[in-house]
Amino acid sequence: MLDKKLLEILVCPICKKDLIYDKSRKELICLSDLLAFPVKDGIPVMLEGEAREISISEREKYQ
Repeated sequence: MLDKKLLEILVCPICKKDLIYDKSRKELICLSDLLAFPVKDGIPVMLEGEAREISISEREKYQ
């Protein structure tokens, strides 16, 4: 579980927009860049090279 205050200040490192936390997948989702950044051992890994691409249909479930 990520700290609520941390979630409020974290933004996408690429576009600087807000992220959505998916607790079940342990990922931070950027809807603009279609990227999912992993959260490993409670620590967000905010590196573009570590993110996975999400599909447009997957994006729709977060909207």
